[in-house]
Amino acid sequence: MHAHDVTRSAHRYDAIVVGAGLAGVYAVYKLRQIGLSVRVLEAGGGVGGTWYHNRYPGARCDIESLDYSYSFSDELQQEWSWSERYASQPEILRYINHVVDRFDLRPHIQLNTTVVAASYDEEEHVWVFETSTGESYVANYAVMATGVLSVAQVPSMTGLEDYRGRWFHTGDWPEEGVDVAGRRVGVIGTGSSATQLIPLVAEEAGHLYVFQRTPNYTMPAQNHPMKPEVEKDWKANYPERRRFARASGFGHNQVTNHRSGKEVTEEERRAELENRWQLGGLYMMRAFKDILTDAEVNEEAAEFVRNKIRSIVKDPETAEALCPQNLYIGTKRLCSGTHYYETFNRENVSLVSLKDVAIECITASGVQLTDGREYELDVLIFATGFDAMTGAMNRINPRGRGGVTLKEAWAAGPHTYLGLCMADFPNMFVITGPGSPSVFSNMVTSIEQHVEWIADCIQYMRASGYAAVEATFVAQEQWTQHVSEAAGRTLYAKSRNTWFHGANIPGKPVTFMPYVGGVGNYYNKILEVAREGYKGFQFHKVRSVSKV
Repeated sequence: MHAHDVTRSAHRYDAIVVGAGLAGVYAVYKLRQIGLSVRVLEAGGGVGGTWYHNRYPGARCDIESLDYSYSFSDELQQEWSWSERYASQPEILRYINHVVDRFDLRPHIQLNTTVVAASYDEEEHVWVFETSTGESYVANYAVMATGVLSVAQVPSMTGLEDYRGRWFHTGDWPEEGVDVAGRRVGVIGTGSSATQLIPLVAEEAGHLYVFQRTPNYTMPAQNHPMKPEVEKDWKANYPERRRFARASGFGHNQVTNHRSGKEVTEEERRAELENRWQLGGLYMMRAFKDILTDAEVNEEAAEFVRNKIRSIVKDPETAEALCPQNLYIGTKRLCSGTHYYETFNRENVSLVSLKDVAIECITASGVQLTDGREYELDVLIFATGFDAMTGAMNRINPRGRGGVTLKEAWAAGPHTYLGLCMADFPNMFVITGPGSPSVFSNMVTSIEQHVEWIADCIQYMRASGYAAVEATFVAQEQWTQHVSEAAGRTLYAKSRNTWFHGANIPGKPVTFMPYVGGVGNYYNKILEVAREGYKGFQFHKVRSVSKV
């Protein structure tokens, strides 16, 4: 469909932003700042993205709130006070809404609007968006702020339609909450969402059954109310803190040990690992500079955590079942929770290990295993994760130049240039897409870096009279190769069965998606590309229109 065919009925903007999470909110702020007319199309009933949908009990961020926040306005970061070291979902959602109202962005955001199709018009150099409400939108620039963990993955389980109880996915939790008091509850999955949810459900449920296929490493969050002196120090030094985060390996201020695990004594290694356990959360992954590249250093950290599990969980059989084996620590998303392992000491909690047995089907009354065991459940919770990194983009499946669809372009896994753009998809920018640090970073840092780069690129185009920009195929393939090689130099390459590779989705190509070269290195690279006249991109001039 040509843009001029829909122009009469379409809404026209300079830019359409898809998604109103942390990325979409900053994108509309920044693009309006450079003088563009912008419309944000958001499928959900409110702003906040991840923090709108993931309202399950215990949901909170695993990056400190003072770091996991916007830096674009000093007034904003000075006036907002976080109540805890790690902010909970309700607080982060309040924060995002505060930002939207403070900068008067609500009039530009349209909720309950799912983008069902997007196609590029080569003649007009515009994107045409179709929505679930039957409306069309035409824009010069498409900014995809669709999120990396936004498409909930409910496994296609036989018999789910027969189940007479109530079932939920953590990523699509009802606003009014779920009453589990005194009920028999089953949780399927033991990843990030589950490890936060399980201790709280256990406190109320009559009995909780945790169905675990693969155990993961869960760090104690060591969360606590915000310390006034910490907040004061951060606010006094925010510019330096933010600069440090942008140049760091992971986009935040967590203290990194630059020594190798091999160059210190066993005693020093033990002390450092204990220190990291006490610091909590993701700090363990900064214990030594080679923790993700040296298998022996990694194994010592892994065994340290396994021994912590054995010392916390009283029943030896349960403790061993909770210990990950043959899994390099940190190569699956490290979990962060409060009293997760302690929960398995409760009399009303049972761990059901699916190591040598599988779930055969869901029955009318609960879950049946392949060995004939059946668990009767009133409530079933899927903490089964997401079609990560590419799910939301694939669902829209935009059509680029010559009608090529994104699914065709990404048939062998997502190929991007810098995680920002794709060949054959002119003027389509992806925020924190595959091929960028994305989930291997403080997402807010990466979001700000991307949005600012996109805004600068659009300003450059407008000043130079360019109608469209896209990645060259050569630059895209070279970058995709570089992303793969960077992962290959780490232990991530040896742990293929993870969502970083897409292995949790049946039929999804197994390819490593995030860029592990470091947030700071990546930031320098995208700035250098821009400084060199957008090396690896090709621009298209506006065609002159003959007047009739």
